[in-house]
Amino acid sequence: MEAQIIELDGPAIEKRLGVLSQVLADSVADGAAISFMAPMPYEDAVLFWSRGVQPEVVAGRRVLFGAERNGDFLGTVQLLTAMPPNQPHRCEIAKMIVHPRARRLGIGRALMNRALDRARELGKTLVTLDTRTGDVAEPLYASVGFEVAGLIPDFAWDPDGKARHATTYMFRRI
Repeated sequence: MEAQIIELDGPAIEKRLGVLSQVLADSVADGAAISFMAPMPYEDAVLFWSRGVQPEVVAGRRVLFGAERNGDFLGTVQLLTAMPPNQPHRCEIAKMIVHPRARRLGIGRALMNRALDRARELGKTLVTLDTRTGDVAEPLYASVGFEVAGLIPDFAWDPDGKARHATTYMFRRI
């Protein structure tokens, strides 16, 4: 069965706070470069969703999509829509997270396609994102039409804190 992609509003985030937090914490523990360091306390993941993401979703400044299959919550992606006044035509992809046990099953692609569809619905014509250079997600982004804009060396620490990695900025016109 294919994953169902759902849009999560404020109450839906609250209802799924536990599974959202578990997906985030497990992904960081598995080495995902999504702004957090390992080990990531579960409580920090809860705060990220409840104090960071939920208020932005409620305020209409970002859209959160989740992926579920057979009642199992497997991943998320965010579309940041609140841009500066001189950039109303664009938005950003953030925090593409697929649980480690659910990778390579088409969930990331489904999440990305839904986010791109929403960007189109909102009248956006440019979508940007950044990703750890060489990350397993980079080919996925290219396969849905993102192009490399540039690379910044030593951009962030790997989640284990042992090395810094470069980040690749990508864009897609829609």
